[in-house]
This record gives sequence, structure tokens and C-alpha cells, in this order.
Amino acid sequence: MRSYLEFEKPVADLEGQIQELRSLGEKGEAVDVQEEVAKLEAKANQALLELYQKLTPWQKTLVARHPDRPHCLDYVGALIEDFTPLAGDRAFGDDPAIVAGLGRFRGTAVAIIGNEKGSDTKSRLKHNFGMARPEGYRKAVRVMQLADRFAMPVISLVDTAGAFPGIDAEERGQAEAIARSTDACLALGVPNVAVVIGEGGSGGAIAIATANRVLMLEHAIYSVISPEGAASILWRDSARAQDAATNMKITAQDLLRFKVIDQIVPEPLGGAHRAPEDVMTATGQAIEKAFADLSGLGADEIRRHRRDKFLAIGRTL
Repeated sequence: MRSYLEFEKPVADLEGQIQELRSLGEKGEAVDVQEEVAKLEAKANQALLELYQKLTPWQKTLVARHPDRPHCLDYVGALIEDFTPLAGDRAFGDDPAIVAGLGRFRGTAVAIIGNEKGSDTKSRLKHNFGMARPEGYRKAVRVMQLADRFAMPVISLVDTAGAFPGIDAEERGQAEAIARSTDACLALGVPNVAVVIGEGGSGGAIAIATANRVLMLEHAIYSVISPEGAASILWRDSARAQDAATNMKITAQDLLRFKVIDQIVPEPLGGAHRAPEDVMTATGQAIEKAFADLSGLGADEIRRHRRDKFLAIGRTL
């Protein structure tokens, strides 16, 4: 069963009718449903096109959080060969919210770091909905240092509402761990490419997304705080999350204009969850091109490129 967002109700109604007609045809009813199905499919596609051509920032937030959207491990499975996961931060323990390891991307040895949200109740609890604790960021630092030592490019797949805000995370130095992970990104002498595949939430995202190239899926979001959190602070009313989403400029289109990100990866009509294979293929092509653009640069040039990119954000020409 496909999950529909609230604003997709017109499409849900049409696709429900299509399913009913197909069921009639499969039962051998003495009616030819093909013509009517084709008409309804055309209507559903047109309705979907009209909806997704004018998504509001809040609607994009809902699409970015869609439960059927492909997650980090889906991309790893589709794009990375011979993936070997690495666990633990060598200080406290392992954090399943951060997936990290080594593998091959189109023939090249790479390191992979990403937020994994999970795809069902059991896996979401295991991965803490992609919200990492300090040991997760320290694991990321360990893998980045390993990649630097062996001259392996780094791919980061960002999908988190933010770093875990629990007491245990604060006790183990959450802010310090985020800062050190961000610093490790900046210090890399190898190219790193980050892709915001769903939510890019605050320091929890920037800790692994401080990259030479920052890519973002068409309907992903990237912000310093969630719309609900911003509404609670600004208006003391989380119900005004829609207003916050509009004013925060969290969409890929806004962030490309502000040069916070470098490229938008297009999604299939209706969002990444409708055609996961297509969006993962497009993401792989975008990552490959980003690495090709950075090939031939020495370690100092890579660091300078990354530093200049982030220092340029917010500057007027």
C-alpha cells in the first residue's frame, strides 16, 4: 500500500479508483476497464504534476520526511560495491544512527558516512530515527581520518532531523563531538561530497556535510532547526511550523540561490519514494560528476577549495 501525504488526497482518490477498476478486470468481470484506467491514470499524473510544480516549503518538508523515501542504506546498497561497515568510536561504543564504512563507488575505493533513519518501527528504534549521539560523530571522525590516511574520497549521505538532544548525549559531549566532526570534514586532504537525501537538520547534518560539494535532492530540506522548533521559539506555538518553513528558506531551490548548496538532484514526479531506483541512479551520477570536477587537485588545494566555499556563503558580490 502506497502512503499518501495529506495534500496528495486528490491523487490518492484517483489512484484508488484505478485500483478498484483493475481489481474488476482481474476478477474477469464482463467489462473492458483498460480505456477507463488509461483516462484515470492520465488524470492522476496531471494532478500529481500540478501539485508538485507548486509545493510549498511545508509540503516539501512533508515529502522529505515521507516514510517510504529511500534512506542511507538504500543508497549504499544501490551505489556502493563491497561495502564493509565499520563500528564504534574507540572511546564509548557504537551508534547505529550513523552508518560508516568502506566500499567501492564505480571502481574507486571510498569511505561512506551517513544518517540512517530506518524503514520500519524496529529499524527506526534501532537507528534512533537517524539522530546521532556523540559516539556516532566520533565514529564519523575515525572513518574520515582513515579515508585521509589511505587517500580515499568521502561520500556523506545526510538525512537527520538533528543530533540527538537527550541527556545522555549531552553528558558525553554532544556539542564537542559535532564540532570535531565538522573540523575533520574541513581538514580532509581528499575530496568529499555530501548529499542531503531527506532532512538536513542543524549541526547534526553539518557535522558530516561540510564538503567540497554539497548536493541536495529536489524535495529535501536543509535548515538550522526544524520548522516546528523554530515556531516554538519564535511564536511559542509549534502549530505555526508552516509559517516557519516558509520564512526559513529551507528548500533546495532557495539554498542553491544563496549558494549554500552546489547542485539540485532532480526527483521523479511525486517524490523520491515513487521511484527510488531512478533517484538513486541520478544521485550516483551527480556524485560521480562532483568527484570528476575535483580530480587532479592536491591535498592543499582540496582544503583551500572547501574553506573558500564555506567562507563565501552569505557574502554579497
